[in-house]
Amino acid sequence: MFAGENIRFESSTSHPVMHLHIRKAKESDCGRLMELIQQLATFEKEPNAIQVNLEHFTACGFGPSPCWEAFVATEEDMIVGFALFYTRYSTWRGKRLYLEDLYVTENYRNQQVGKQLFETLQQYAQDHGYTGMNWQVLEWNIDAIRFYKKFEDIHLEKGWLNGYWK
Repeated sequence: MFAGENIRFESSTSHPVMHLHIRKAKESDCGRLMELIQQLATFEKEPNAIQVNLEHFTACGFGPSPCWEAFVATEEDMIVGFALFYTRYSTWRGKRLYLEDLYVTENYRNQQVGKQLFETLQQYAQDHGYTGMNWQVLEWNIDAIRFYKKFEDIHLEKGWLNGYWK
């Protein structure tokens, strides 16, 4: 179902005429994705934290050994949101889809764009033999926490500290 097919949604929300398309990201999308990643970093109060450049980002998604994939939400060919993900393995739960970032531009929030991206990821995970999906959400991002809690079978854990190297 996801081998290049577009998924189309029409919204009856307050946005004038929204014809939303969800599709896999293409190499030519990387510039716009980097713009949205910068918006996300600013929203998360880390505007100077991005250390990758467009060349590195593009190579990691579309080079000889890609390590990330993404779905993009478009309206009239403008990317208004994205969900970037990759495969991880849990010794307890098996092959998992890891959602690195889910972001929707401010003008398109509360228009079902995030919902359509998230549901697309859930379907993709089911279709590709994943045992489930993991992600993190900042504890102060109450809107995101409310968003995730609207979905069935969602669990938000407490008590983990995140570590990283470099």
